[in-house]
Amino acid sequence: MKDRKLLNIELDRMTVEQYKQAPETGIVVVLDNIRSAHNVGSAFRSCDSFKIDKIYLCGICAAPPSAEIHKSAIGAEFSVDWEYFSDTMSAVEKLKKDGYCIVSVEQTVHSVSLDDFVPSPDGKYAFVFGNEVSGVSQEVVDASDFSLEIPQYGTKHSLNVSVAVGIVLWASHRSFRENGHTAALRRESDLGHLRK
Repeated sequence: MKDRKLLNIELDRMTVEQYKQAPETGIVVVLDNIRSAHNVGSAFRSCDSFKIDKIYLCGICAAPPSAEIHKSAIGAEFSVDWEYFSDTMSAVEKLKKDGYCIVSVEQTVHSVSLDDFVPSPDGKYAFVFGNEVSGVSQEVVDASDFSLEIPQYGTKHSLNVSVAVGIVLWASHRSFRENGHTAALRRESDLGHLRK
């Protein structure tokens, strides 16, 4: 028997309105001076896919409305809430006051491998992704609760930031589910009834 691709109407996705009404998961993304609007749009698309609560766009990041963001986000900039800060530290300080664990996705002396990341069951997490050339700023790394590193096995020392966002959000979602994090529980139970 041949396999068949599902039609979009068979995927049972939420509408933008349902997304906005869904319970918060306690997970946000911070973009630290991302220079490419395409990468910002891709981050929006990945954040929508994993029901991230909000994106914080900082420094030189492009912000909606933007044709280039829309091209790669394919409309996710309308479902995922966002806020702009002129500098990343201001966003980090706000999130710390709001009870978020600040996690810089960066290679540091004491970084935790993504394979070993075990979230606190009720924790709120802000994942910070850095500039395409210089990564997360040292000031933000210093202010973070810890750094998370994506294992890599080839000759390159980094990934495109939009790829890194997708990897970290997917792996974190899996870890949240395995460790009974409230974000995963909300996705699986509370979100289902919104589609009905």
